[in-house]
Amino acid sequence: MKITEIHTAEVRGHGYSCFVRIHTDKGIVGTGECIHGGAGIQDIIGSLGSLILGEDPMNVDRLFEKMRRARVFDGAASGNFVTAITGIEIALWDLVGRATGLPVYALLGGKFRDRIRMYCDCHAGGDDSPQANADKAKEVVDLGFTAIKFDLDDLQSPAKYDAFNHTISNAELDAMVAKVAAVREAVGPHIDVAMDLHGRYDTHSGIRVAKALEPYNLLWLEEPVPPENIDAMREVKQSTATPICAGENLYMRWGFKDLVEKQAVDIIMPDLPKCCGLSEGKKIASMAEVYYIPMAPHNVCGPLGTVASCHCCAAIPNFLVLEWHWLERPHWHELVLADPPLIQDGYITLTDRPGLGYDLNDEAAEKYLRPGTRLFA
Repeated sequence: MKITEIHTAEVRGHGYSCFVRIHTDKGIVGTGECIHGGAGIQDIIGSLGSLILGEDPMNVDRLFEKMRRARVFDGAASGNFVTAITGIEIALWDLVGRATGLPVYALLGGKFRDRIRMYCDCHAGGDDSPQANADKAKEVVDLGFTAIKFDLDDLQSPAKYDAFNHTISNAELDAMVAKVAAVREAVGPHIDVAMDLHGRYDTHSGIRVAKALEPYNLLWLEEPVPPENIDAMREVKQSTATPICAGENLYMRWGFKDLVEKQAVDIIMPDLPKCCGLSEGKKIASMAEVYYIPMAPHNVCGPLGTVASCHCCAAIPNFLVLEWHWLERPHWHELVLADPPLIQDGYITLTDRPGLGYDLNDEAAEKYLRPGTRLFA
């Protein structure tokens, strides 16, 4: 079996997802999805894909490395090139699964679990007041989710004196604590609640926030400081009983090496359809397992990329929970052919169907294309 064609489509979602479709001379087709590849992602995928035309798609890891090594001097150590390769890799796994009649989790070594627990990123509620966030939290828990996340950072806050300075003011901190207190009171002690700071703060401010939130028993506080300085992240982690989570902006094993080896966080969160892919994601999880660090992947993909992440999450022992970030985008359910909808009571249940187990709804994808582009051109 040989790869004959690779096509792409950019579809509106959390920004734009890029779907990748790979054809073979045996008529077997695989489809993947990657996220946050930036402007020009389709051209990058086209360029990388040309390197594997005529190759046997069964050699997924080899093809990943062939593309990555060929473009190292163009930036393929991280960033958009890795994201592009990730989209191709997920499509290859889907294709290989369909060729062998096996689900992707089986190709990755088998599954530890049938259901993948999801957490819902809730955004702000209404006017972003504590009560509005509390109401949003109750609404999401009523949908069946047992874990939720809210954003705490607000660059537009009137209590923030300077949009570029990373130091938190007393008024900002008080507002954060009030929001977390309201959400915790609304959902009770047994719903897992995470909070995200998006790497907006300096080390001392991150410590202040983490310590102030200790009474609320968070699932984690996400990226209290920018991700570039692992030692600063470790300083925050060592200062507090609040679990610290980071990793959505790190790429491949090498990006996670210091974070894990220095035990700078309690939880890692690679974005599998953005920064590593499924095989590499499993290797990152194995590296973290040596230090007893669980993995809770970041995920803002549409349904196909989310299901791809689920296959990796099923195949690792140290999985914690997977993000779902489309609460306010109802067309998420349109984009995949699934009946009933994929998410039921806060979980995705994997099937034993070949490949990713689900097909992209091309008709729906056509409706949400990036303006000026075509479906799988």
